[in-house]
Amino acid sequence: MTATGFPRAALFDLDGTLLDSAPDMLATANRMRASRGFGPMTIEGLRPHVSKGSRAMLAAAFPDMEQGPREALVPEFLTIYQEELGRHSMLFDGVAEMLDALEAAGSVWGIVTNKPEYLARDILPQLGWSDRCAVLIGGDTLAEKKPHPLPLQVAAERIGMAIADCVYVGDDERDIQASRAAGMPSIAALWGYRQAHEDPGQWKADVMVELPAALIAPSAWPAPSVS
Repeated sequence: MTATGFPRAALFDLDGTLLDSAPDMLATANRMRASRGFGPMTIEGLRPHVSKGSRAMLAAAFPDMEQGPREALVPEFLTIYQEELGRHSMLFDGVAEMLDALEAAGSVWGIVTNKPEYLARDILPQLGWSDRCAVLIGGDTLAEKKPHPLPLQVAAERIGMAIADCVYVGDDERDIQASRAAGMPSIAALWGYRQAHEDPGQWKADVMVELPAALIAPSAWPAPSVS
């Protein structure tokens, strides 16, 4: 921990944790639906699937389509999404202040996401994070992605931190699974994207937090793991 009680390093999932990107995803899905003669879907219909990735969102957008043809839509989804990237999304309330508090305490922070790295990297300058984000690991950066622990292990290595000095924050069960496998303390972000059947209480995160603003307080962060 830093002298102020914050972890030395905080690693975050991106979509559903730092960034409310569901509106960008919705614009993407609705462009694809419109080109096929379908009406728009609602944000409520798409939001629970965002953290599960493009295939899950395509399944929500085209529920009657066979899996094979739907799989073939992934490249189109990613191409259109790159055009919509950052046009409609916004930070969750309290995220900016939380990152400011971490930096003021001398902590570093980075992003470990399953989003393709090129898409995650493209959003950084739009958010003013190009020089603030200490490390970025995407879903295609390494041979493995979450829930495998490798992305978290490599992220810690790249910022020169021990696993025990980091905390990972994410809104999906795979985030917590990756944290546990890596031996890294974790926070379940309850403000993020979840499907109705998912129960974060079963994920075994070290801490569950309702809103980003709570993480402005050092006491809300879990204690470092024992290395």
